[in-house]
Amino acid sequence: MSIWWSLHLRREAASVPLARRLLLGTMETAGVDPDISYDLSVALSEACANAVEHGGDAGHGDSRGAYRVTAYLDGEKCRIEVADSGPGFPAGPAVPDTPRRPVPVAAVPYDAESGRGLSLIEELADHVTIGNKPGRGGAVVSFDKILKWQKGAPLMAV
Repeated sequence: MSIWWSLHLRREAASVPLARRLLLGTMETAGVDPDISYDLSVALSEACANAVEHGGDAGHGDSRGAYRVTAYLDGEKCRIEVADSGPGFPAGPAVPDTPRRPVPVAAVPYDAESGRGLSLIEELADHVTIGNKPGRGGAVVSFDKILKWQKGAPLMAV
């Protein structure tokens, strides 16, 4: 079983629940365990909220006012990627061929109003890659998680 979808969304707060509901609906239809679906939907919401807040200059009326969400359910894994056209992350020391974080995520108090998103994504997903799009600018956050299935799931991987 393989499912793939991609959305091109405006950098508006209303786009975040739209992406989350599409992911939850897809996973429910496929028969993914609700706890796994919930974890991925929270991680997706955080990545989308970051793209909306930091992902470019929406005032130009072009693609800088948008971001892209792509989700793959392939076999036993779900991979989600959120890419924007903003300034990207500040550059850090490069290590060839190694997924890396451009800047370390500092410990953020649990009651902070902002700054917890990337840490939360790392806690909820099995593997996270955070970086910049080569050449064109913008940030890319991708994460994946091994799927668990409900008994009798209609689209369960075999």
